[in-house]
Amino acid sequence: MTDQPGGFNALLAAWTAGPMLSIGLTLGAFIVAQWLFARLRRPLWLPPVMIAALLLATVVAASGLGFERYEAGARWLTVLLGPATVALGIPLYQQMHHIRALWRPIIVTLPLAASLAAIYALAIAWLMGAAPMVLASLAPKSVTAPIAMGITEELGGSVSLTLGGLLITGVLASLFVDGCARWLRITDDRIIGFALGLNGHAIGTARAFEISHTAGAFASLGMGLTGVFTALFLPLAFWMI
Repeated sequence: MTDQPGGFNALLAAWTAGPMLSIGLTLGAFIVAQWLFARLRRPLWLPPVMIAALLLATVVAASGLGFERYEAGARWLTVLLGPATVALGIPLYQQMHHIRALWRPIIVTLPLAASLAAIYALAIAWLMGAAPMVLASLAPKSVTAPIAMGITEELGGSVSLTLGGLLITGVLASLFVDGCARWLRITDDRIIGFALGLNGHAIGTARAFEISHTAGAFASLGMGLTGVFTALFLPLAFWMI
């Protein structure tokens, strides 16, 4: 019986020293965020991913765990981003019939919208005197996280800053697309969904699936094509500049 406290302390120390603490905190924050999101009647301005991020940041700061220690354990989760990037090919394949049927408007809107998403952010940051590292971090803010992280590392930016920009962009894009659709009286779920995926990446896509399956399908299409286009042309544009 005298060995139980020491054994428990040793088990607790081993559990907190490994990746399980960071993984448990991350999953726990997301589960709580989903519950709070439902209790708050699903506010568009406060998606579960933002609630989870705020909860997790509060716990990490208040507990004294520290970002470095949390990040070291959470690297096991970031390993999954590679397969997640490859998995984007699945919704693209599933929506291939939409690409064939609507290739003309897609060719016109996708390069223009994806380029503007990077240009206006870079222009505002540059006018405010942002450093090159900040510019490189904000450029892929409208791309889904797995691809955006790779682009940021290629450009020499900060992944942490990029992820913050992704979170804010996804929330604001969902708000503005919904508002503009009502103001312009756009009722076609294909247009709304494509705009949400193109501008709001995964957060916008989640919002699109709440509208309808068709909106979600076109949001997946917009998110995937935006990621591919930006990954190909953004590093080239930075190199030329």
